[in-house]
Amino acid sequence: MALHWPWRRRAANENPPLQTKAAQGFVALQFDREARWSQGGYTGLSRQGFMRNPIVYRCVRLLAEAAAATPWLLYEGRTEHTQHPLLDLLSHPHRGADGAGLFETLYGHLLLSGNAYLERVSSGSGPCELHLLRPDRIRVVTGDNGWPLALCYGVGASKRTIPLDDGQALHLKLFHPLDDHYGFAPLEAALMALDIHNASGVWNKALLDNSARPSGALVYAPADTARLTEAQFERLKTELEEGYTGAAKAGRPLLLEGGLDWKSMGLSPRDMDFIAAKNAASRDIALAFGVPPMLLGIPGDNTYANYAEANRAFYRLTVIPLITRTAKAIGNWLGPVYGAGLRLEPDFDRIDGLSMERDALWQRVSAAPFLSDDEKREAVGYARRPHKFSGE
Repeated sequence: MALHWPWRRRAANENPPLQTKAAQGFVALQFDREARWSQGGYTGLSRQGFMRNPIVYRCVRLLAEAAAATPWLLYEGRTEHTQHPLLDLLSHPHRGADGAGLFETLYGHLLLSGNAYLERVSSGSGPCELHLLRPDRIRVVTGDNGWPLALCYGVGASKRTIPLDDGQALHLKLFHPLDDHYGFAPLEAALMALDIHNASGVWNKALLDNSARPSGALVYAPADTARLTEAQFERLKTELEEGYTGAAKAGRPLLLEGGLDWKSMGLSPRDMDFIAAKNAASRDIALAFGVPPMLLGIPGDNTYANYAEANRAFYRLTVIPLITRTAKAIGNWLGPVYGAGLRLEPDFDRIDGLSMERDALWQRVSAAPFLSDDEKREAVGYARRPHKFSGE
């Protein structure tokens, strides 16, 4: 379909409309285009979000580091194991890696793609290494009944299949309402806020580079009946199309001559209030990740009375559910390999963000005279002391 520009010349055989004024002129309008949104997926969200947006970067790092720093506890029934091959595997998943680094990457995959994949590399004596698989390289293979059977892992032209039925791989995913096999990334829900935040920065930078001029209309209103020559018309049209179109050229000043006048029709940066728009977008991004905006230094959010309260809410509402479901999934996956009855749990007593709640619990339990020492230990999450019996 041919484009009809507002300044298009009429053909020679085209009858011009009746003019009520003797003076000739034209108006070149700049109309808004449709909004363009970034593509989702692990690669798109990683590039546009984690690698380009400071709010997304801080949210992911804050969540991943807090969750990965939580140590693990291993129970067999009511007995706690302080030394066990499963704990050694989680602390040293493979050569050159430590447990904190592995889980920080795992949580990063989960937050940016909604999926995380672990592979167990076995030897003759049992599982000896754990490896993470990048989500953008994985395709879930399903059977005729629709249930997942294996993971297809591809790097370039090389592909291999990892079966799921023998416990060789684990697929962690977040809830997705419209997909049975892949998870939904939190950043997908805040994709509009992410684009607004990024576009605000790009637009502000373009305005600064081009002396911060608003958009509007170019009006030609000569004082007499003279019209633009063909050369002047073509030069002006070329300048408008090539020199003042696109975000990178936003705000570039026009050089006006020969009866040309600029009429501002767009909103100024002050009217658009970019700072408030960026802060609102930042709060939406933080909301999608479950991070209190106060922890990110975003102004205008007074939901929490102080920083300590916001930090406790962050751990209670976001970090603890994330590491609890991860611990259960990994325990159910690796526990049967080492023996029945093994249970993996996070050690909440060693989370600094919950120290005030833990101190308050200990004070309440200590002040209860009707509880025995063993009952007090169980109330705060510890096992009973082993009783020694002396024979005659």
